[in-house]
Amino acid sequence: MSEEESLREEAEERLRALAGEGARLRDDQWAAIKALVVDRRRALVVQRTGWGKSAVYFIATALLRELGEGPTVIVSPLLALMRNQIAAAERAGIHAATINSANPEEWEKTYAQVAEGMVDVLLVSPERLNNPEFRDQVLPELAESAGLVVIDEAHCISDWGHDFRPDYRRLRTLLAELPPGIPVLATTATANARVTRDVAEQLAVVADPEEAELDDVLVLRGPLERESLHLGVVRLRGAEQRLAWLARTLHELPGSGIVYTLTVAAAQEIAAYLREQGHPVAAYTGQTEPAERLAAEEDLLGNRIKALVATSALGMGFDKPDLGFVVHVGAPASPVAYYQQVGRAGRGVEQAEVILLPGTEDQEIWSYFGSLAFPPEPVVRATLDTLAAGEITSTAALETRVDLSRTRLEMMLKVLDVDGAVRRVKGGWEATGESWTYDADRYARVAAERKAEQDAMLAYITTADCREEFLRRHLDDEAATPCGRCDNCTGAHRSAEIAQEAVEAARARLTRPGIEIEPRRQWPTGLADLKGRIKPDLSADPGRALGRLTDIGWGTRLREILAAGDAPVPDEVLSAVVAVLTSWKWEQRPVAVVSVPSASRPTLVRSLGEGIARIGRLAYLGELGYRSGSPGRQYNSAQRVAAIRHTLAMPRELGGRIAELGGPVLLVDDRVDTGWTMALAAAQIRHAGAPAVMPLALATTN
Repeated sequence: MSEEESLREEAEERLRALAGEGARLRDDQWAAIKALVVDRRRALVVQRTGWGKSAVYFIATALLRELGEGPTVIVSPLLALMRNQIAAAERAGIHAATINSANPEEWEKTYAQVAEGMVDVLLVSPERLNNPEFRDQVLPELAESAGLVVIDEAHCISDWGHDFRPDYRRLRTLLAELPPGIPVLATTATANARVTRDVAEQLAVVADPEEAELDDVLVLRGPLERESLHLGVVRLRGAEQRLAWLARTLHELPGSGIVYTLTVAAAQEIAAYLREQGHPVAAYTGQTEPAERLAAEEDLLGNRIKALVATSALGMGFDKPDLGFVVHVGAPASPVAYYQQVGRAGRGVEQAEVILLPGTEDQEIWSYFGSLAFPPEPVVRATLDTLAAGEITSTAALETRVDLSRTRLEMMLKVLDVDGAVRRVKGGWEATGESWTYDADRYARVAAERKAEQDAMLAYITTADCREEFLRRHLDDEAATPCGRCDNCTGAHRSAEIAQEAVEAARARLTRPGIEIEPRRQWPTGLADLKGRIKPDLSADPGRALGRLTDIGWGTRLREILAAGDAPVPDEVLSAVVAVLTSWKWEQRPVAVVSVPSASRPTLVRSLGEGIARIGRLAYLGELGYRSGSPGRQYNSAQRVAAIRHTLAMPRELGGRIAELGGPVLLVDDRVDTGWTMALAAAQIRHAGAPAVMPLALATTN
């Protein structure tokens, strides 16, 4: 037996330990393992979900460790994915450990175990790559001693991909600094030809650019057919029809599964309704506490619940081979993202149901997430100019000088870091002094690509052709042919008919008015004269809103009202607000109503305040004013507070009437976004003599 044959036999034995006695290596699995272990090459594996990509790197790890090589470093994007990988590694006889935001108390112990050779696989989140301590003290040693580097979900590297993450782009630096001969593997199930080329180009990065050869990166790309998936679309008129349809149909779907939503609010709302209808489900979002996430995952894995109602936070790598269905309430913004998510189902069963329930609000949600793209050049230049002063500046301090939300500011800084213009250090950020060019053409091309993906998703919903072939062709799968299983191929379309009483029950749940608004308690950091907690004698009480703009119930109606321009509040909306007030268990009933001044919708806000006062028999005192016009729009807390303080004013007559009445005041506005307008308006009203201020709004954005 040759050396290569002997190595393959050993690899087969490792696979059987991992996947069972009947398992056999696929040809491309062996090709990838051989490239890593024998040839010490860099490889990109683009294969469908369930193909066995993790088997490649676990088997390669075991073989390299037997040869005396260092541990494998896997860059993995999600905690759910890390947990599954650790469990799989244990089945293969490999000791794995992880470094992520959920286990900081274990970091030092893990670092010591790695140094002592006790860890075969170290999983790290991409965010760790630019943590100053990890990057400067731990990463260089890991890069020097690693036996294999694995980049899981590698489409995240590419800003052409559907799930680009700036932190992933730092892998270019890691790859460039690897000593010669350390193999690298990148894996993904969802990369079209453009993304595949981009990732392969980045894999080719080495310390000496003249040595980079794209041809030396082995690309193994296979067909993406999923023989178990039965794809279908059910088009329903409104949110109440979709919710009623889901509640009726869920018990018919095989096994347990996932119900995906586009927003956190929708996930929470749908999960609550399904539980009311007797379905054992759990919500799973980016706002779910880590312990609750883990419990929810384990409940689904153990078939103790019918479904997780989840945002994309569940996403990549959740491993349940017998997952029987995936339902989307709302369409993802691209066929690639959709195919990735539905790929969670049917990996170990003969048939899995995949159903899309598109909504009229989907495009508005896509547009919102699209607005979080890379900022325009003047904003970026302002940031670079601030950092060019030479001082290390925290993100919070930058917020006072750069008008971006915290999320967009951090994303922009990460991109600038990858581009070499700034550097994250202990205490904040600093400029590197390197020149930087705003690549407007590339950003425009990426935006155009996103728009094309959205148009393709709309075409998927309405196509009369094979649905699986449609998705695979958008992933540039040349082997795509009609599947013979989807609703269009078979003509077996699920009925959209729902009993009217079920629709009415769903409508009653969705239009149940009222959510709590948590008041601001702490001033934003970075302000010169406002620090720490807001004084209790100036703060607002918890408030109420009719609904969230991201709700699938009131959200749709509220978005219509706010988009329609300025007009009196509709009667049915005012009645719903009164219902909110009726159910509000306040300690002391308000005696008066004050409106927040509005530059864009003064009639709407004023009519809301006057209507509430009339029905509740309260005194309507009028509205606060502006010293010199509206504060405009700001995107982060520090900028927003500064602008409102400069413009918002208490008219003398209004202040006198508040002091004269001496009772709690209901403070009314059309929407609450950052919450700072309500906070500063409440502070002025409290200062004028009101013992309490209760904020009330039609809508909140979160």
